[in-house]
Amino acid sequence: MSISSIWNSVYPIIIAILFFEFIIVIHEGGHFFAAKLMKIKVNEFSVGMGPKIFQIKGKNTNYTLRWILFGGYCSMEGEDTESDDENAFVNKKVWQRIFVVAAGAIMNLILGFIIVLIIVSSQNLVGTTQIAKFEDDALSSSRGLQVGDTIKSIDGMRVYTTNDVTTGLSRSPDGSVDMVVLRNSQEKKITVEFATEEYEGNQFIKMDFWLRGVDKTPANVLLQTFRESVSYARMVFLSVHDLIIGRYGLSDLSGPVGAVSVVSDAVKTSVFSMLRIMALLTINVGLFNLFPIPALDGWRLFVLIAEGITRRKLPQKAEYIINAAGLILLLGIMCIVTFSDITKLV
Repeated sequence: MSISSIWNSVYPIIIAILFFEFIIVIHEGGHFFAAKLMKIKVNEFSVGMGPKIFQIKGKNTNYTLRWILFGGYCSMEGEDTESDDENAFVNKKVWQRIFVVAAGAIMNLILGFIIVLIIVSSQNLVGTTQIAKFEDDALSSSRGLQVGDTIKSIDGMRVYTTNDVTTGLSRSPDGSVDMVVLRNSQEKKITVEFATEEYEGNQFIKMDFWLRGVDKTPANVLLQTFRESVSYARMVFLSVHDLIIGRYGLSDLSGPVGAVSVVSDAVKTSVFSMLRIMALLTINVGLFNLFPIPALDGWRLFVLIAEGITRRKLPQKAEYIINAAGLILLLGIMCIVTFSDITKLV
């Protein structure tokens, strides 16, 4: 095997790992800058986990690079313990602590918006949900849809972007879809039949039409960027909903190993494929961290909001036990998902 072929196999994985680290650094950087803004003492800001490669000692903060580039942290004074330092996290006002905790997820969402803006700005046209043409022998054109129809909803899910259309169709359990379309300035409810194809043991609708694009303007680029970002965010909640109702199991989830594989495959495909996956992942990380699950930022936000309302702090021992239990649960799920990822790769 040549050096060139080895490099072609390795570099997409390196890019994927570096991007995941970038997402984490952006998240922890949000906590860091918010803490500095609120005059909270940050003891250490680490890029990576595990043993230290080197450390730079700042005036109040140590900046560390560690060997395992799959994590990182922003360690604040009094974050998990009591402290006499007036600049400790625990001694700041509730609204200041809420701002610092939420800043990590907010930075991920901002990063996602920027990536989507790059994607939309780089396209020749801005996508719509209006049907422009059908593939040859398209089943849907003879079973309800027409050129010029603007798709408004799919199986009750409102659609605003091309991504919404593909998401709505992918969620259909068979080839039959209930749609609301705008036809001749009137909304019309129709049931459309599609051909299906099998992928990894599941049946998916074959999208047999093309959607119309319009010329770019600053206004519709920004609007489309916002809509696409919301669309990616909705995919996160739809995925959680599907897990809760049992549509998908833990074996269908992807952990770090599977996600690196997906990103590295996207790198090999095209820059835009890579950017779309990256946007989805960083928005996913931002939103998931806001879920009120122990050990995540969302749980801490929940506790802080409760403290702001009741004027009473959750006992530190109780918070520690709850966070530890949540961390054990998350690590357990991560181990199962990672094992599933490795099994799929093998």
